[in-house]
Amino acid sequence: MTQAEIKLCSLLLQEHFGEIVEKIGVHLIRTGSQPLRVIAHDTGTSLDQVKKALCVLVQHNLVSYQVHKRGVVEYEAQCSRVLRMLRYPRYIYTTKTLYSDTGELIVEELLLNGKLTMSTVVKKVADRLTETMEDGKTMDYAEVSNTFVRLADTHFVQRCPSVPTTENSDPGPPPPAPTLVINEKDMYLVPKLSLIGKGKRRRSSDEDAAGEPKAKRPKHTTDNKEPIPDDGIYWQANLDRFHQHFRDQAIVSAVANRMDQTSSEIVRTMLRMSEITTSSSAAFTQPLSSNEVSFMFLYLSLEREGRLFDVGQGLSSNLHKALASLATATLESVVQERFGSRCARIFRLVLQKKHLEQKQVEDFAMIPAKEAKDMLYKMLSENFISLQEIPKTPDHAPSRTFYLYTVNILSAARMLLHRCYKSIANLIERRQFETKENKRLLEKSQRVEAIIASMQATGAEEAQLQEIEEMITAPERQQLETLKRNVNKLDASEIQVDETIFLLESYIECTMKRL
Repeated sequence: MTQAEIKLCSLLLQEHFGEIVEKIGVHLIRTGSQPLRVIAHDTGTSLDQVKKALCVLVQHNLVSYQVHKRGVVEYEAQCSRVLRMLRYPRYIYTTKTLYSDTGELIVEELLLNGKLTMSTVVKKVADRLTETMEDGKTMDYAEVSNTFVRLADTHFVQRCPSVPTTENSDPGPPPPAPTLVINEKDMYLVPKLSLIGKGKRRRSSDEDAAGEPKAKRPKHTTDNKEPIPDDGIYWQANLDRFHQHFRDQAIVSAVANRMDQTSSEIVRTMLRMSEITTSSSAAFTQPLSSNEVSFMFLYLSLEREGRLFDVGQGLSSNLHKALASLATATLESVVQERFGSRCARIFRLVLQKKHLEQKQVEDFAMIPAKEAKDMLYKMLSENFISLQEIPKTPDHAPSRTFYLYTVNILSAARMLLHRCYKSIANLIERRQFETKENKRLLEKSQRVEAIIASMQATGAEEAQLQEIEEMITAPERQQLETLKRNVNKLDASEIQVDETIFLLESYIECTMKRL
């Protein structure tokens, strides 16, 4: 765990959950697994606050726990899961493009709350959609349920592990912490619910139709309420499935750029046919028989010598080679942007030839010796290329040693990933600084907007509204526009850097599993 990752985790936890949760989370990231009382002692936080912070972190799958033989429960932070919070907007937007607004809100609710039952999600989403509809229109629970089932069928949402029934029926003393298990067959099994109803709108006041204040309403006993049909069956967003979708989209886009649109459609079809049966971290997709792809087999026979397909008992996509190509293209792009086109030429040359001496680089790249030496040393100092020594004699004398330049893609990808983490942390800090510097102006703008909205609801005249709008002067309005433009640029930059992080992480993970 690098300092850049710890800093980024700290910023994300503070932004999403506040200072106390950030303090506990970062402490666990730095120290590893620890029991409850040790966490409270080391952080100087009260036991009650530590419990609440751990509840939040466990609820959002950011911390896991384990019971040791002596009965001590230790908590361990999941740093990789914390970093996934960067990708929340992308998860939500992807669901919107695939399953419209209903799917978007379902995934948003699951990400905001960590874990929820299906019935709770359906009711929350139906209410939120009803709020946005015209008067007299409502969202039916059944329509939201159907979208939820489609998300489960395509594995974008999955069940959370639960306490087995045998553990509940054990007459002995309860364990220090429950053991959560789930059967792989039940992971995407949706319970049969008969949710009948429609979304409700929020009332503008706390009074009901009879005019009775909410605080004075008689409290109904919960004994008469029907039991929730899916009580204890909680759901969460399946982030690995989203990552598989992102990876497939990147591969399809790369094929379209490198070959043609027909090739990309063929690859898209192959990936779609095996998306449910292939693990998100697999190096190859599940093989497809030639009969399944007979309509494209003749075309693919021309592409077998390329990098994306393997033919064995059937046809499958070589995901590792595809990810390696994407990671290499990313490195080449960074070298060109950072050092210029001549350095990019040398980088591609060393990448293609595997090992080259300095004189060979000068000759093949057709660059003067002095410039080639400067460029090689510049990339060597930045760890984009590495130097390998091959001695002729055991004494490693420089005069009797070959010095070969080479590109270690895995090492360079790790170095670039580390820099991407630092870049995103800097972007988040800059965004927070911009917001803090203009805090007073933002609060004033929000107050004015709230006054205008309430006056419009009561039917105020245009002149009155114009008078309220003039409370914000022209220079202040220009300052707000500049702030909005800067924040939008920073947000867009965060998303772009995260796309690079995703490609590099996918390549590194896939490569490490093959070693």
